[in-house]
Amino acid sequence: MRPLSIRIQQIRPSGIRRIFDLACANPNGIDLSIGDPDYDVPVPVKEEAMSAIKNGMNSYVSTRGIDELRRGIVHKLHASNLCFEDVLVTSGATGGYYLSMLTLVSPGDEVLIVDPYFVAYANVVIMCGGTPKFIDTYPDFHLREEAIVPLISAKTKAIVINNPNNPTGVVYSREELQVVADIAEKYGLYIISDEIYDQFVFTPERFVSLGQLSKSAIVISGFSKTMGMTGWRLGYVSASHEIIDAMATFQQYSYVCANSVAQHAAIKALSTDISANVAEYKQRRDLVYDGLKELFVMRKPEGAFYVFPQAPGGDAEKFVNMAIEQNVFIIPGNVFSLKNSHFRISIAADANKLGRAVEILNRIAKSID
Repeated sequence: MRPLSIRIQQIRPSGIRRIFDLACANPNGIDLSIGDPDYDVPVPVKEEAMSAIKNGMNSYVSTRGIDELRRGIVHKLHASNLCFEDVLVTSGATGGYYLSMLTLVSPGDEVLIVDPYFVAYANVVIMCGGTPKFIDTYPDFHLREEAIVPLISAKTKAIVINNPNNPTGVVYSREELQVVADIAEKYGLYIISDEIYDQFVFTPERFVSLGQLSKSAIVISGFSKTMGMTGWRLGYVSASHEIIDAMATFQQYSYVCANSVAQHAAIKALSTDISANVAEYKQRRDLVYDGLKELFVMRKPEGAFYVFPQAPGGDAEKFVNMAIEQNVFIIPGNVFSLKNSHFRISIAADANKLGRAVEILNRIAKSID
């Protein structure tokens, strides 16, 4: 047989999924590997989905998304003062990211990605024929002009940001986001801002979207994390007409349209309050951070689902393997970064499991010279 495509030779399998598969094979372990909300889809949203199924709303819908949902998304974004011209409903936020890369990246183009980053970002750039370059944000994980500008070349096409950030939990300030917006304007770059965790913010300051600061921003969000409907695969993108038109064309020949039943349910989701879930996750953030801060160097997360401590001894893979031997499933930092110094804990687990995990991780840390 002839060889597989060169693309697969450049892509490594997801490190998150590898650990998650190990966790699934050990049901008595403590799975803190994956960012999957542990609460169920709200009852009104489930009822809307069941009603859609029973009423025969199971066929293809418009590639751009059903009109009522798109109007609801537009209303939500306008209420948040985002600058955009059009929206596209996508097969998850990751589907939106993939379509944005297909739209922007030609072979040889470069894309700047804030490091640490969600695992899909760099691999999707490679899948589209581009080259990822990484913006170093260590040690405090914040954005600086001097870390971005030297990476820009004639081949640079876009900057990718995740806010709130997975895996660090950092929520970027208006000032540092303005720096990115100004750089993009000066050098003619697009910004792709993945804001899937925008409702999971634990600080008093109001969340700032790059879509409020830059007309060139492509803002990605969705319903997976907020509504606990990760398996329903439903996201959306806001951008200029030109970008959305191009993304819709690529969606016609790939996903065709996002899940029709999920779209009908998402109309109800737009008006569903999840503040109790956010408050619960803030308590879990505090439980893990307060439980580990004496023995681990880490920044207190301001949003998202994660804590990102530095591994004792400086070798995250070694530390993670020690944790897995104790049936605690966490992710080494080199899955999300060029560095292997930190590890990610998902707080999408109940307080009892998180408390047990904190005890085990502290015990391991004490065993390391």
